[in-house]
Amino acid sequence: MIDVLVVGGGPAGLATAILAAQAGLEVTVAEPRTAPVDKACGEGLMPAAVTRLRALGIDPAGHRLKGIRYLDATHQADALFRGPCGLGVRRTALHEALIERAAQLAIPIVPIRITGFVQAGTQVEAAGIRARHLVAADGLHSPIRRACGLDPPPSRHPRFGLRRHYRIAPWTDLVEVHWSPRSEAYVTPVAEDLIGVAILGPPHADFATGLADFPALRERLAGAEPVGTVRGAGPLRQNVRHRVAAQVLLVGDASGYIDALTGEGISVALTQAAALVRCLRTGRSQDYERQWRKVTRTSRALTAGLLWARHSSVLAPRIVPAAARLPRTFTGIVDRIANA
Repeated sequence: MIDVLVVGGGPAGLATAILAAQAGLEVTVAEPRTAPVDKACGEGLMPAAVTRLRALGIDPAGHRLKGIRYLDATHQADALFRGPCGLGVRRTALHEALIERAAQLAIPIVPIRITGFVQAGTQVEAAGIRARHLVAADGLHSPIRRACGLDPPPSRHPRFGLRRHYRIAPWTDLVEVHWSPRSEAYVTPVAEDLIGVAILGPPHADFATGLADFPALRERLAGAEPVGTVRGAGPLRQNVRHRVAAQVLLVGDASGYIDALTGEGISVALTQAAALVRCLRTGRSQDYERQWRKVTRTSRALTAGLLWARHSSVLAPRIVPAAARLPRTFTGIVDRIANA
């Protein structure tokens, strides 16, 4: 019997496995997809995420990010990171770096899909693997979470994400967040000749329809070569009430998600993984729920507040103008996000 079976080999699952192995726990990852695994995401790592990855022995190649820029049709607000820079990294490059680190630690990654399990006392069994704990890191729509009866009710304001890449030299070292009346477009430099564009908002018929909400950005990309396929994700909000079901613990997107507005997904997942492994190492897995709430409190508050303003017909048009008028306040908020 092993100590930890991690279901899901994305960043949250692999980070949990790496931390568990470093803590002396015997761990196996179940991931049916062939590496590297791609996903619709903004691909910008906040400075805190870069620091946490390096502490795990992971330093992926990417494009240095100096801060965040908000834009609408008539306003622009820039906020530079006060400390270390962030990093724009292709999701596939990040996944390859995590896989390589897991291999260095001799962590088994078995190509099986796990959607259910059996708990008996202090053991969990899934797909013939027995473990003291099962960690569900299987994404927004986690089958393990569903099997635990922890799936949230549908969101009243469902938001979705679409992402594609363009072969073009980045025109800035900032992550640009373009605001339209109903959605946002995140432009992230990920290489010297490549950017990622992620559109977040209500469902769009296709990527071109979503991009039409941002005329200036669409014009800038008019001559750029699209690279790869469009990827989508959603609905984004997953209001999960609990993260512990006896010997099963949830981490990453499976543990609950508000929105991608603040770009903290990887950083928060790494923080959750560290808290989870601390609880397992000390034999107090029941403490994980409280620790999860503690380490995600700032992120949840900032994201929920910004999303609430986004849904307000009065406040939404004022978000970028307010950031432009109050640069110190905007920079302070970005700094909190960058280091959460």
